Amino acid sequence: MAIVPLPRRPLDPSDISGDVSGDAPREMPCAVSGDPSDAVRHWYENDLGWATVPGTPVHLITGLRFDVLDVPAEAGFAALRHLGPIPGPGSPVAVRDGRMWLLVAAGGAEEVPGLLEWLDWGGLDLDLTAVGTGGHIEAPAPAGGATGRGGMPEGTGSQGAAVWLRPPEPGREVEPSLPTMSALGGAAGTPDLVRVVDTVATHCHRVRLRRASTGPSESQPLAFS
Repeated sequence: MAIVPLPRRPLDPSDISGDVSGDAPREMPCAVSGDPSDAVRHWYENDLGWATVPGTPVHLITGLRFDVLDVPAEAGFAALRHLGPIPGPGSPVAVRDGRMWLLVAAGGAEEVPGLLEWLDWGGLDLDLTAVGTGGHIEAPAPAGGATGRGGMPEGTGSQGAAVWLRPPEPGREVEPSLPTMSALGGAAGTPDLVRVVDTVATHCHRVRLRRASTGPSESQPLAFS
C-alpha cells in the first residue's frame, strides 16, 4: 500500500486579498445597474472575499479559498448522510444538473489522486473530479439574497442553475469549516479530507455498480428530501 501523501501547508489568510470580517451575516446588496449577476458577483467578492471570473454567468475561481469535489448527486447525498446532515454544520455544499459540489480546503484537489491510490480506489472509474488551481465553478445563487422572490435573486433560479444546499455564511470565515489534510484541522466536527474522499469514493463506486446492473432506464430519480 502506498504511503499517504503529506499534508499541504495550511493556507495563510495573509496570502489572500479581500478577507471578510465581522460577526453578523449581511444580506446581498441589490445591483446598482439592475443586472442580477452584478449583485451575485458583489456578494461573493465583497461578503465572502471569493474571486470570480469576468463575464456572465458568474463563476467562482477554485484553488484560492477553496477546492471542489465534483460527484454524482446521488453519491453525494449518500455520502453526506454519513458525513453530516444538511443544513447542519460542515463545509458548504451545492448541486447543479445532477452533480454535487463539496467544498474542501484549497490545495485539497492536488491531494485527491494520491489519496485515492492510498485508499485502494486508484484505477477505478468513480466519476469523481477534483477541481482546484486553474479551475472554476458556476456561482450558486446566494442564499437569503434580497434581489428576488423566495430568497433567490432574479435570473439565477432557472432550471439547471447551481443551488446551495449548505451555503457559506457572509461575514464569517468559511475556511475553518473546510475538510483539510492539515494536522491543525478545521472547525470542531469538520471531517478531515481523508475521510471525506474515502466516503465519497465509496458511494460513487456503489452508484456506478448499481447503474451498471440496472441500466439508466431503471434508475430511481433522486430524492432531495
